[in-house]
Amino acid sequence: MKSETVKNMDVLLRPEKFRAAVFDRTASEEGGFSNYSYWRSTIRTFFRSKFVVFIVALIGMLILMAFLYPALSKTDPGAISTNPMTWNKRPNADHWFGTDSIGRDIWARAWYGTRNSFLLAFFIACSDVGVGTVVGALWGYNKKMDPVMIEIYNVMTNIPSTVYLVLLAYIMNTSFLTLFIAMASRGWIVEARFFRNRILSIRDSEYNVASKCLGTPMRRIVSRNIIPHIVSLIIMETALVIPYSISSEVFLSFIGIGMPVDAVTLGNIVNQGRSSFALHPYQMLLPTAILCVITIAFYVIGNKFADASDPRNHV
Repeated sequence: MKSETVKNMDVLLRPEKFRAAVFDRTASEEGGFSNYSYWRSTIRTFFRSKFVVFIVALIGMLILMAFLYPALSKTDPGAISTNPMTWNKRPNADHWFGTDSIGRDIWARAWYGTRNSFLLAFFIACSDVGVGTVVGALWGYNKKMDPVMIEIYNVMTNIPSTVYLVLLAYIMNTSFLTLFIAMASRGWIVEARFFRNRILSIRDSEYNVASKCLGTPMRRIVSRNIIPHIVSLIIMETALVIPYSISSEVFLSFIGIGMPVDAVTLGNIVNQGRSSFALHPYQMLLPTAILCVITIAFYVIGNKFADASDPRNHV
């Protein structure tokens, strides 16, 4: 009986029935769920909440209004009225946000100021996140940079931000460029430290170590396992830096070292409305309402996108 079993096994296990498996670099990374798409799952998870859809639509309308109104409107936001009857007028059909103490239309100034504040915040966000991503990537992959970069980080972050901004504003004349340099020259190191830590954790994760053991080329690991996570972090950080930059511009204008007084920004409008708040609170409250909506909306978008970009929430 045993001899027959061995004979049958010899027939079934002939060498010619076997062939060597050929290593396929593409197939080595394939999983059982082939229809999975990181970005499709991230977007679907992000827009799953109706509140997020409302916030995105709201911020989209604010951005469109901020850039379309100055392009289409014929109202001069800096036009001063010589007629005292038009000063400090409450909101009405002609002036939806009323007028200030010298007859300037607050509705027009609010949207011009929103546009200028958006532009300043956008440039600062691109500078901080762009430089921070590049430096953080180099820092994360080259451990020899640790001693130098950590000292730079400690020195720049231990100086109080208010003192640093005030000193730089006094050294240079107040302008768009001064405010950009003051805020961008400090924010990049914080972003670099953040991206450095994230890249280290992603690079040394289990699936990347397994991919290296399987012989997966580094360019494929970077393009499939690292870049999608970094791109989502870039979007998230940009969404968080924009409201922070606008808030900082308002704060600096509030203490008198922000943009020039004649510049139309949300910070200057709020600061100018502060002087007449007791008698005419709408001059400060209405522009502040726009500022609060922008700040809260961007923070919600940034935090919700951070949750949606986590693959653990895609299941």
